[in-house]
Amino acid sequence: MAPLLEMRGITKSFPGVRALSGIDFDLGHGEVHALVGENGAGKSTLMKVLSGVHPADSGTIRLDGEVVNPRGPASMIAAGVGVIYQELNLVPHLSLAENVFLGREPLHRSGRIDWKTMAENFRALIDPFDLDLDPFTIVSSIGPAYQQVVEIVRTLALNARILVMDEPTAALTGREVDRLFEVIQQLRDDDTSVVYISHRLEEIRRIADRVTVLRDGRRIVSRPSAEMSIETIIHSMVGRDLAKQYPKAAVTIAGEALRVEHLTQKGVCRDVSFSVHKGEIVGFSGLVGAGRTEIAQLIFGYRRKDAGKIVVHGSEVEIGSTRDAVRNGIALIPEERKEQGLVLGRSVFDNVALSVFDRFSTLGFVKHTQLGRVVRDIVASIGVRTPSLRQRVNNLSGGNQQKVVLSKWFVRNADVYMFDEPTRGIDVGAKVEIYQLMQSLAKQGKAIIMISSDLTEIMNISDRIIVVHRGSIAAEFRRGEATEEELMRAAFGLAGGAS
Repeated sequence: MAPLLEMRGITKSFPGVRALSGIDFDLGHGEVHALVGENGAGKSTLMKVLSGVHPADSGTIRLDGEVVNPRGPASMIAAGVGVIYQELNLVPHLSLAENVFLGREPLHRSGRIDWKTMAENFRALIDPFDLDLDPFTIVSSIGPAYQQVVEIVRTLALNARILVMDEPTAALTGREVDRLFEVIQQLRDDDTSVVYISHRLEEIRRIADRVTVLRDGRRIVSRPSAEMSIETIIHSMVGRDLAKQYPKAAVTIAGEALRVEHLTQKGVCRDVSFSVHKGEIVGFSGLVGAGRTEIAQLIFGYRRKDAGKIVVHGSEVEIGSTRDAVRNGIALIPEERKEQGLVLGRSVFDNVALSVFDRFSTLGFVKHTQLGRVVRDIVASIGVRTPSLRQRVNNLSGGNQQKVVLSKWFVRNADVYMFDEPTRGIDVGAKVEIYQLMQSLAKQGKAIIMISSDLTEIMNISDRIIVVHRGSIAAEFRRGEATEEELMRAAFGLAGGAS
């Protein structure tokens, strides 16, 4: 049978950049085809060509053997191509049914919305997934896995035959990933085809029928997933062997840098106590929504605590704002780097310089020469890949955006670094670089808290693991003491751990 989708010789250039060089890509009927590569490899650009966001410079696209010429996203939606982005595009205060039929609501002759028909249509769409979801439940009240399903249903309601899923499991826990994979399996059984983009290679091995690897805008290999080990995929992505995906340096752990005692905020966390030492990396594990991020935000002054104390280098400090935290040598690299860590429309230089203007200005006058030298040095040392310091941050890959966030804090030389999901949405090569940067901080005697939903990352990078369940510390393990099963049991509140 001929492929449902054929893309042949797709080429695309932007000013100064050749993004795609003669890419061939095809997708079978009812196939899950994984598209992988490092950030900047061309995955997103290729899918934007398919979805009509970018016109190709050359090449052809065929659907069911017929040549199509995308004239914007609407034309490709009409042709049956739907894209589900990593940042879901749901309206949180509207119901599930309202989101699915937004702009296409069934109407009575009077022009009023036919709510009964809308509910019936929603149930008909959701029925194949065997989910009991009330059409009029508000989106913000359901979990991310179910929101992902609603996004899928909304796309299917547009008669999509091809679904492009970009990092669909980035915000999901283990059980939620399983639920999503069941939905994808149902889509496959119903002859819907899926392009699956993810940096989680173990998931690709689970769900994909075929894997295509892109590197530097070129197709490197396309083979059945059963023939592609994770090591083979990584080697194809980066063009070299990654001898160790989780580098862990031998570091001397010294005196206590941070201690938290009985930290409490109503509805967020209660009676949280722990410490972190110089040179130590403490991993915070737990389910999404367990309170890990909120604990970090309380320490950083982004939230106000109701009770408890924070001790830095043996002295209690009062942190009532983020400025107080920075003054006391505490840094937070947030999970939502685009919303909370960067000014996307500004340059690399501006983003890094913003964090240290206070140190390079007198009476309102900025010492530009000194500031420029410091910013250049720190950006080079961290390895931000950018054409120039004047490059806008929103044009960088996810891994390089994360490095810009790190540059802001490295230049301030903090004592305690809190990383919230530091490698989410970045490729395996960039992950290794982030781990190495964390190790370099540890060697300098910095104390590090790493919040992560990736159990393999937590187990390989941490010196100690703290598991959070419903706003409290459920268990604590030293390095090498816990299995993934024990961590998950603790995350669900089913078991304690070693201290």
